[in-house]
Amino acid sequence: MSPRLESFQQVTDPIAGSLALSAVVAALPLLVLFVLLGVFRVKAPKAAIASLLLSIVLAIVGWQMPFGQVLSATAQGAFYAFFPILWILINALWVYKLTVDTPWFEVLGRTIRSISNDLRILSILIAFCFGALLESLAGFGAPVAISAAMLMAAGMKPLKSAIVALLANTAPVAFGAMAAPIIALNGVTGVPLHDLSSMAGRQTPFVAAVVPLILVFIVDGRRGLRQTWPVALVSGVVFGLAQFVASNFMVVELTDVVAAIATVVAVLLMLKFWQPAQIIGMNDVGESDGADAELVSVGAQSRTGYGTSSGLGGVSRNGAPVQAGTPGKENGAAVRPPNGEVWMAVAPYLIIMAVFSIAQIPAVKAWLTAIGSVTFEWPGLDAVDPNGKPVAAHKFKLDHLKATGTMLLISGMITMALYKLAPLRGLRIYRETLFQLRWTIVTVTSVLALAFVMNVSGQTNSLGLALASAGGFFAILSPLLGWIGVALTGSDTSSNSLFGQLQVTAAEQTGLSPTLMAASNSSAGVLGKMLSLQNLAVAAAAVGLDGAESVLFRKLIGWSLALLAFLTILIFLQSTPVLGWMVP
Repeated sequence: MSPRLESFQQVTDPIAGSLALSAVVAALPLLVLFVLLGVFRVKAPKAAIASLLLSIVLAIVGWQMPFGQVLSATAQGAFYAFFPILWILINALWVYKLTVDTPWFEVLGRTIRSISNDLRILSILIAFCFGALLESLAGFGAPVAISAAMLMAAGMKPLKSAIVALLANTAPVAFGAMAAPIIALNGVTGVPLHDLSSMAGRQTPFVAAVVPLILVFIVDGRRGLRQTWPVALVSGVVFGLAQFVASNFMVVELTDVVAAIATVVAVLLMLKFWQPAQIIGMNDVGESDGADAELVSVGAQSRTGYGTSSGLGGVSRNGAPVQAGTPGKENGAAVRPPNGEVWMAVAPYLIIMAVFSIAQIPAVKAWLTAIGSVTFEWPGLDAVDPNGKPVAAHKFKLDHLKATGTMLLISGMITMALYKLAPLRGLRIYRETLFQLRWTIVTVTSVLALAFVMNVSGQTNSLGLALASAGGFFAILSPLLGWIGVALTGSDTSSNSLFGQLQVTAAEQTGLSPTLMAASNSSAGVLGKMLSLQNLAVAAAAVGLDGAESVLFRKLIGWSLALLAFLTILIFLQSTPVLGWMVP
């Protein structure tokens, strides 16, 4: 028998016995990550590895964690990065590339453009509405990858497609993946699920109301805002209202499904009676802020052979641009393909929704849980928190058959059968997908390893407790904590697992509402998702711009911080008598 591991107990103030100093040191890996990306424009894999190495050194030297257990925590983070996160991304991108390899991708582009030729409206329908629907079913990067790819199919340039998809993936995240973040928050805090759902549903709708307005501004600047604000406002308000109603009065798992479908219906109905004064295609707008030159400066090139076209024509099956005026166009406007072709073009996405919906049927879900999930002790780890309780990382839950990535893999196999693609062809495309994502895999693996090392060693705990010591001012810092958690882990579910109990403890110590602070961790956290290295890597890979993560980071950080400030003000007012009536 192998000798028993020496138990490691976390210490909150290991640096000179000072919690404040320990928190500053604990924040260094995150600071290094953001500075390397945003200031020095270091490519994402190198920035992530540098931050991981720093966190390992701090865990060993500063927090006195045994070297073997540091390696174990690093390995666990890397494994978690691959399964479930990268497993989802790889299979989601594979399904998409299966469609690119067939004529149906071109049909999908024409179908999308037949709804509207205006890229500002398409950004709302695809990135905001359809992206929210994908977020409700899958999450973990799949909505960003698929939405960005579909925007390129509609004729949007790669960089702008990535920016729009990332920013749109905010409002639905708190209830994404069948409300996994809220359910996880309930699990770690013990706060009633309905209270958490209701509270988050009284915060995120305010973000949803403004996101479509930002999207049309990103696509076409002030002109876009001036000409399309009615449909942007309607989509945001309808989504927010539906999210509020569903989260407060319906089943929490269906919140985003209800909100996304309601918004699509509202936008399509509005377009029957209203159209913008001017139709704007990609020939009428360009990449903003000299983005093309900036991409060249970091060496980012489109290597996928698709999604590089300009104009409204999208791309053909071999990647060649289909320009306005070619067959399938009538006076510059896309002609809607026959119904049979439309159904075949959207079939992969309908298959995904059907597979995930079937998996949520109680009997099927119970069966999948029984045979498709296993929980085991992670080897080489024996760590307890400052109170002597084993850290959550001791147990590792591996969902194999019921995993989102597996559901996507099954969806891809069904798509292959429907499109009559030979198995060898599917394997070739899968191999190409893995090659395309090689640097993304390095990046995501490094960042999740960083998160696990910081969490298990106690660095995250030191940082969180220092913020919680701010007393009543914690109502201002609470959203920031959630934002940092998602920016670091790329997952609202992980951030809630990381900081949920800390938020409740701090709230009880400072006289604030535990329900409000716990929900704020989730609601504000989603605004950090567009900056998380995993999502940046997902978006860059999906549009074929390897190495563009730092460019995307700089383009999105202003929007992320502005929305965070907006939501922080709302949460602070909810902690006072001014809006305290909104707290359940």
